[in-house]
Amino acid sequence: MIACRVFGHRYRFAAEGATMRWSCERCGDGGEKTYATPEEAARFARAFDREDREDIGRRAPILGMFPLRIVHALRRRRRA
Repeated sequence: MIACRVFGHRYRFAAEGATMRWSCERCGDGGEKTYATPEEAARFARAFDREDREDIGRRAPILGMFPLRIVHALRRRRRA
């Protein structure tokens, strides 16, 4: 699919027993890996199946979001 070629795959992770499976939301490409315990597979699936969108204002590229970082710092300073 063109979106995957341009933007990269959008993998979703899930654990089924001791096996962690992943597949792309857009094109269906995926795979699986077996771990020693089901708990370990679930832990890795939770860790990999997160999106970085929640921290967009705090974990931003240093130069690209520099003005936003300054605004956040000034607001914090005024509150204190």
